Amino acid sequence: MIIKERKIPLSILKLQALLRRLPPAHPKIPFIMSELSKKEAGYRGECAIDFPLSFLETKEYFIFHDIRLQDQTRFFQIDTLLLSRKFILIIEVKNIAGSLYFDSTFNQLIRTKDGKEMGFPDPLIQIERHESQLKSWFLQHGLTEPPIYSLVVISNPQTIIRANPENRNLHYKVIHRDTLPFKIHQIEKSINQPSLSDKELKKIIKIINKHHTEADASVLERFNLSMEDLIKGVICEKCLMSPLLKQRREWRCSRCEHESKDGHIRALKDYYFLLGPTITNRQLREFLRVSSSASATRILRSMDLVSEGVNKGKVYRLPFEYEKEADSN
Repeated sequence: MIIKERKIPLSILKLQALLRRLPPAHPKIPFIMSELSKKEAGYRGECAIDFPLSFLETKEYFIFHDIRLQDQTRFFQIDTLLLSRKFILIIEVKNIAGSLYFDSTFNQLIRTKDGKEMGFPDPLIQIERHESQLKSWFLQHGLTEPPIYSLVVISNPQTIIRANPENRNLHYKVIHRDTLPFKIHQIEKSINQPSLSDKELKKIIKIINKHHTEADASVLERFNLSMEDLIKGVICEKCLMSPLLKQRREWRCSRCEHESKDGHIRALKDYYFLLGPTITNRQLREFLRVSSSASATRILRSMDLVSEGVNKGKVYRLPFEYEKEADSN
């Protein structure tokens, strides 16, 4: 049973919004596109294990995707956490093409592709750290701790996995995605008795859900940008012209004459991901390029937003909650 669904990472949604809002010639675009490409590849890799996991008995296994918990003062994020009455499995997914060499001498991962070598942090070190942090987290919350296992899953079936000769046990920790259900059943069979009662299992699931915290770092700060760098106004979906002109209940493009009734909704979603979940009348006017305070008020009222304060101090909460936004993509 999937307890926490996989969804498009918030970091990807923020990077996509940022690219929509930067001028085409902005010098930061290549760096942003590079980061977005890496994150999208990682997300595709994580999605690639959904099919193998679908072969598991839903009543026996409880799955959390992209779970982020706090160990004392540090957060740690796990791609997929699988929980059963007998054990917990940490799954770290790597979507890396080419030939991978696990160097146990220097604890590094070396990728060879098109004749070029590139070094990566050793994911085996990462999953060992996650095991330690998860054990600490269980202790911190007074939970019964079942045996904790971890795997590095290579999501690209064409990737070749290599290791130095003395690293004979690598296949216990690093597998291709299609062998994941078989590996899970191996672990299950190696344990005779359950470690958790149904009551303890339900308690762990409840507390993991309660303490999951989404990473929500500012993408503008990440690239040392500000609101002044962003394209303002409603952007035309057809020709990318901005800003569109507000005409009664529609937004009209002066270049291609495309009309939109909900252009401000799409624009305010970008605002939400780039600048935050709350907005004032003045901020809306500045971002949507609306000259009239009365027009801005009508837009805000049409969205039936929750608000606090009065007059010029009134602050509206945008309704684009991440869970809902991610599910709609």
